[in-house]
Amino acid sequence: MSKKNSVQVLINGKVTTLTGYESEEYLERVASYLNKKQQEIKTSANWRRMTDYMKGTMLALNIADDLYKARERAEGLEDELKSKDRELYDLKQELVDLQLELESLKKKR
Repeated sequence: MSKKNSVQVLINGKVTTLTGYESEEYLERVASYLNKKQQEIKTSANWRRMTDYMKGTMLALNIADDLYKARERAEGLEDELKSKDRELYDLKQELVDLQLELESLKKKR
């Protein structure tokens, strides 16, 4: 089991300690991502009038949106990889068949 790491980060202007089994660099990147998402939603015209609950909900929705889009991209890439693997297999099989045919033709000479 890897060791637990702790790192102090600034999230929404407040120092927060993040703890986890991931590297300190990873935890810092997560905090940076969260700050970036918060800055994005703060540009909303209604931000100042929103309750803290609504602000948190908006942040969660934006992060969930990123997650679902990333999953869709990953699934698309996996499908593309499977397709390329099938195409490669078919081409290899065709090459073997052609090599066998060539050998057969050489023997008939």
